[in-house]
Amino acid sequence: MPAKTKTIKQTEFIPSIKPIQVYEALLDGKKHSKLIGSKCTGKAAVGSSFTAWDGYISGKVLELDPGKRILQEWETTEWPENAPPSIVEWSFQDKDGGTKVTLIHSKVPSEQAASYQKGWIDFYWTPMKAYFEK
Repeated sequence: MPAKTKTIKQTEFIPSIKPIQVYEALLDGKKHSKLIGSKCTGKAAVGSSFTAWDGYISGKVLELDPGKRILQEWETTEWPENAPPSIVEWSFQDKDGGTKVTLIHSKVPSEQAASYQKGWIDFYWTPMKAYFEK
């Protein structure tokens, strides 16, 4: 019987920033490192691997639509044994002089969903807003 999973959906608005800037900051290892304040690797190429938070997060880029959408496989060092990777979809919309960013994180093991729900806020949205305010 497959493990139970949940989907996390969050949306944030980043003022005065173009969608391509957020897209690039999430895919380029050096920019991503500055964005969240921890070592990351990666590049904007389908099939490429990436890491974030000093290797705590790892995954693979599945699909790219520059400035509009990123689709990735995603897991952490705390991922349940034999559980398949989750799917992270970022989408970017030019809106009101800034960017509406939507995150859909699906196939999250149910027992970890609350932790990741809060983690996205604390470890991505909060530092992302601070990074782009500079």
